Amino acid sequence: MSAAANWISVGDLGQGFATDSNTLPPCHDFSGKSLELLFEDGSSWNANIDLDGNQQIINLPNGLRTNVRVTSLCEGVYFVDYITDNQAVSLVADMVSGRALQLQGKLPAREEASVVLQERAAAGLALTTVSVVFRNARIDGGGHGFGFPRTKELLGKHVRYRYSPTEVYEHLYLNETFYTWHCLKGVEAGLADTDLCHYFKLRDNLYLFVWQEKVVPTLGVVLLDLARGKTDGKIFGKADFVDGEFSNFKIGAFVEAINSSQPLMT
Repeated sequence: MSAAANWISVGDLGQGFATDSNTLPPCHDFSGKSLELLFEDGSSWNANIDLDGNQQIINLPNGLRTNVRVTSLCEGVYFVDYITDNQAVSLVADMVSGRALQLQGKLPAREEASVVLQERAAAGLALTTVSVVFRNARIDGGGHGFGFPRTKELLGKHVRYRYSPTEVYEHLYLNETFYTWHCLKGVEAGLADTDLCHYFKLRDNLYLFVWQEKVVPTLGVVLLDLARGKTDGKIFGKADFVDGEFSNFKIGAFVEAINSSQPLMT
């Protein structure tokens, strides 16, 4: 295999993941209802979700309407995901604790994505050109805390993700800011890299894992339930590397914790 010739676009990755994927079905618990958040900075946000045929539509505070995906990995925990204003927005809400976290991800323009890694390193910039903003929130009318805490509990773990019969990856959670991924089987077979990441604890054995890839600008957002061995989430990027339309496709996997070691950096 020539590794230099096997990087693929997010659009092609989405096509590879689409067949017989282990994704969750849509959840309609919010259909016809409003969802209101209070952010840690004192601002608020509210939206309502309608069902139009088989597609859910979110009505945003700025008046925009767009398609939305809503799923529930476990009872009381919801993942809400959509694209608006050239960014991807994901919301994780725990209706039991009343805590929520909203994240907004943006992809680079071609000019920024074309800056070589050495120049970004010399300038003291992150190697990835994908940006993400986290906003701690609580659900209006419930809960006392904002957002979810960052966690070190995944550090040192080696986890296998089976997204479909044809797509299998492994993750090594190295430290608080980096992890390594490796495609064992699938359209990226043999490829691997180490990328920037974030870990949040939602409940015992339930985590939010977010990563920002640098070679092909990509944002990944995954809820990881280690107790049940299941995930749900999405991958966001440009369909044709850094040009063209957005690709924001759903992902889900059956996961297996292969082993765990004490990380060198905690």
